[in-house]
Amino acid sequence: MHGARAVVREVRERPETKLLLGAAGAFTFVLSAIKLPSVTGSSSHPTGTGLGAVLFRPPVMAFLGTVVLLFQALLLAHGGLTTLGANAFSMAVVGPWAGYAAYRIATRAGAPLLVGVFAAMCLADLATYVTTALQLALAFPDPVSGFLGAATKFLGIFALTQVPLALAEGFLGVLVMRALTQVAAPELQRLGLIKPDVAQEKIDA
Repeated sequence: MHGARAVVREVRERPETKLLLGAAGAFTFVLSAIKLPSVTGSSSHPTGTGLGAVLFRPPVMAFLGTVVLLFQALLLAHGGLTTLGANAFSMAVVGPWAGYAAYRIATRAGAPLLVGVFAAMCLADLATYVTTALQLALAFPDPVSGFLGAATKFLGIFALTQVPLALAEGFLGVLVMRALTQVAAPELQRLGLIKPDVAQEKIDA
């Protein structure tokens, strides 16, 4: 509900960002629909939530990410309705907050905007899969070593595919943000991501 209210407030206060809001949702949908088989009951794929978290803050991405997961469950049989809550928590809640935190830490330390976007995309992806691994460990504990043993196993298996995917997602986020600074600079200025007088300085990585 908080995320839905955040979306309504964003559209009401800044109606000119509606296209950018839709693009953030579409970006998440397309990226997260690309999946690679991974461990029991799950798969590896990019998430795309880090960029939206930078643009519109995590509550908005919590709503958009949940909608994306619902559509994927209904239209693509991806994830399913029975795991929607767990998937939404990992991808639409934990991921965006972790990515946004990484972005804020990077930019507060003086890093350029694109460095912050790279950090946000990578950490949102990795945090999602750390959470997923822990969820799987709770659901499928190791018969001998229990939760900790299962968590170690799932984290190790996910790392083989998810670390490269997270890095690739970070670079893709940089390319998309660089394009947005060219085609949607006024909207980014209203969102407080770039300033008219120092826009070029902020986007140089």
